[in-house]
Amino acid sequence: MRFRTVCVLGLGYIGLPTASSFATHGLRVHGVDTDPQVLRELREGGIRNREAGLQELARVALASGNFEVGERPVEAEAFVIAVPTPVRRDRRADLQHVEAAAEAIVPHLRPGNLVMLESTCPPGTTLGTLGPILEKSGLKAGAEFLLAYTPERALPGKLLQELVENARVIGGIDRRSAEAGSELYRTFVRGEILLTDATTAEMVKLMENTSRDVNIALANEFSRLAEQIGVDVWEAVRLANQHPRINILRPGPGAGGHCIVVDPWFLVEAAPELTPLIQQARAVNDGQPAHAAKLIETALGKLQGRRVAALGLAYKPAVNDLRESPAIEVVRLLVTGGARVRTFEPYAPERGAEGAETVGSLEEAVAGADAVVLLVDHPEFIELDPQLLARAMPGRVAVDLRGRWNMPAWSAAGFSLKVLGLGTANA
Repeated sequence: MRFRTVCVLGLGYIGLPTASSFATHGLRVHGVDTDPQVLRELREGGIRNREAGLQELARVALASGNFEVGERPVEAEAFVIAVPTPVRRDRRADLQHVEAAAEAIVPHLRPGNLVMLESTCPPGTTLGTLGPILEKSGLKAGAEFLLAYTPERALPGKLLQELVENARVIGGIDRRSAEAGSELYRTFVRGEILLTDATTAEMVKLMENTSRDVNIALANEFSRLAEQIGVDVWEAVRLANQHPRINILRPGPGAGGHCIVVDPWFLVEAAPELTPLIQQARAVNDGQPAHAAKLIETALGKLQGRRVAALGLAYKPAVNDLRESPAIEVVRLLVTGGARVRTFEPYAPERGAEGAETVGSLEEAVAGADAVVLLVDHPEFIELDPQLLARAMPGRVAVDLRGRWNMPAWSAAGFSLKVLGLGTANA
């Protein structure tokens, strides 16, 4: 079937670029969000997400006349649900936004319509939660309306490119639903479209991010072992990765981003007794910020009253995404320990961490500092000249949590450099 109208519920990280992409490829799109500020910003041409190219894409979509926004759904041939699915305190998925979106669709659902779920969910959500709510319309899923799931698989910094070019998995509650989903997303997707069933598609997304989380945990555990036994973990990783079948990730102060730290819990929720490895990986990565904060405390001798310049708050280099960032947790622990912390995040200079002072430049961050800490390996931080910092700050302590700073250069500038994963025999 050929789609002409689509209603996208949720205009956040995935919903907005998805809606904009449909609109710029000729579909009539009605975007829905319950946040009045989001709607106001879109109507005024302002977009809070600073993803490269997204502001221009959304403006073009809105200017085309194909994209309008509002607080409630309208009738459409296809509905796409792209709302948040956070984890609750008990580590179970909070599906209230998905459920509310489905309830909002019910009055507008007509025979032959397609409903797509993009929100990351525990396996079985499309069939067990979404389907029954939509059937309150009096229509039967599969027989009278089409229902499918497709996971977003795009990284911050490459969002628009990957939405278009990455392979897209679409899982239907039946083959006809999957094929309809393929037809809808083929509007703008240029990558391969792979069809499967809905529950498999839900699990694919969770497996991808859980695999990443487990491998990050392994790297972080290697770094702790290296410190204990006197090995340079960065050298060991480099050498191990010379093997053609080995690809050990780089350790750091933890794991971050909305997906990697959340998605594993959806698999744990499905079968706690079958997921001890996944749960242990989460424990390792959740504990890494505390390990990093302890390294900083050791380098300074104490935290109480010490002035610390914290460089970077994003969850990964060269993005402005701070969601679930381990850098923020490290800063929180430093503040809790009594340190006076200034933070500088060049990709989101207005953003800070609770209890710390937010500054808008490197110079402000290091002025008067006892120590400088590399939390995020943004390119501009990797290339810092320690001689310049030596002239700007009275302290001579540096802590590298990303394995990026050159030890001889920092030593020549008079700094005592402590590096995560560098055993004392090599320090």
